[in-house]
Amino acid sequence: MPQLLYPLLLLTCPVGMGLMMWFMMRGGVRTPQRNDTSATQAELERLSEEVAELRATREDAAHPLRS
Repeated sequence: MPQLLYPLLLLTCPVGMGLMMWFMMRGGVRTPQRNDTSATQAELERLSEEVAELRATREDAAHPLRS
């Protein structure tokens, strides 16, 4: 009996990992792909404006005698 137990214990980890990978690939919840480019484009424009404002503020702080 103990001779059968050792190979079984050695195979437990690889078999368990294989089963977990199979279940994760097979039964995972799939998130739908968003093709909402208008919202993405609007967010990109808003962030670009914010970066420009921050850069202007930093420039003003670095050179206070300008203006």
